[in-house]
Amino acid sequence: MGAGLIWILIAAVVVALAWLAPVHGGRARLRRWRELHRRIRVEDTLKHLLQCERASTQATHESLAGVLGLPVKRVPDLVGSVEEAGLLAFHGRGFALTESGREYAIQILRAHRLWERYLIDEARYPLTRLHEAAERAEHHLSPVELDALEAHLGHPLRDPHGDPIPTAAGEIETLQAVPLTDWEPDTEAQIVHLEDEPPAVFEEIVASGLQIGQIVRVVGASGEGVRVERANRELVLAPVVAANVHVGAVERPSARPPGILALTELGEGVEAEVVAIDPAVRGFTRRRLMDLGVTPGVRVRAELTPPFGRPRAYRVRECLLALRDEQTDRIWVRPTDEAEAAAGAASSEAAGSARRGSDR
Repeated sequence: MGAGLIWILIAAVVVALAWLAPVHGGRARLRRWRELHRRIRVEDTLKHLLQCERASTQATHESLAGVLGLPVKRVPDLVGSVEEAGLLAFHGRGFALTESGREYAIQILRAHRLWERYLIDEARYPLTRLHEAAERAEHHLSPVELDALEAHLGHPLRDPHGDPIPTAAGEIETLQAVPLTDWEPDTEAQIVHLEDEPPAVFEEIVASGLQIGQIVRVVGASGEGVRVERANRELVLAPVVAANVHVGAVERPSARPPGILALTELGEGVEAEVVAIDPAVRGFTRRRLMDLGVTPGVRVRAELTPPFGRPRAYRVRECLLALRDEQTDRIWVRPTDEAEAAAGAASSEAAGSARRGSDR
């Protein structure tokens, strides 16, 4: 046997081993890729059916083909396999989720929205790129990983677009909101949801500077579009853009118990004990404050008020922190001395009046 033939045989054996290896071989990898690809299509099917269900529309072969990027003729086979798995059932001319299919779909939706929250809070992703990235990641997160991610993010209630994040138990809060085009003129509203489809319209919303939580007022409508006032500035939004901005009643801060102050109201040099962080503060903001050491029972003291503007400095756990008013407004404290509390509140009110005067 010639040397050339020996080398050919060796190469053939190596190729065969590389292909047939049970875990890392090419055949095993191809099988896993096909299984993953099939699972992603099934999960995307379930998520589409859930979206149709929540929008009170009927899913069809045509709508699925559009979402999955498949020819319509290939959809029946996919739908049939999902039905065999007990995840959907046919109803009349369409089909809908079974109870187990709905539970599965809700967990995919939960993964998507939690991952969007992670990307904007931790990775500082641009708002316009969240959806596409979350579409890829949602298929790779196990229930255990989802629970850990939710805890890491501080159990947020909303994703960056304002959509409710499903709970681990599969509950989804109903969003109380209407399009900006339907809001009563000359009445304050709070932005609670920004629709991210179609992408071109969403980019216009982001470019306008509108954000979740902002207070706006509809001034009027004309041929040019909907006129909206935000922070004493007027914007003109095209009707299609305004229709994708959803608003609700202005959310007021939670009522504080008697004798409790906001940290903002604490006079300079006054010490207090943190009672709680406003229950309305959730997600990244809450976790950030707790990471800084602002937890119930900790002592805090107002150390320094800058001569010009904010933020103010507070001593927490022997560290000096600069906190903005929108943060300290939501931190509830109980002064350790009643006389100091009264003096501190008076001093804070005087400083607040001066600050408001300088803002005008």
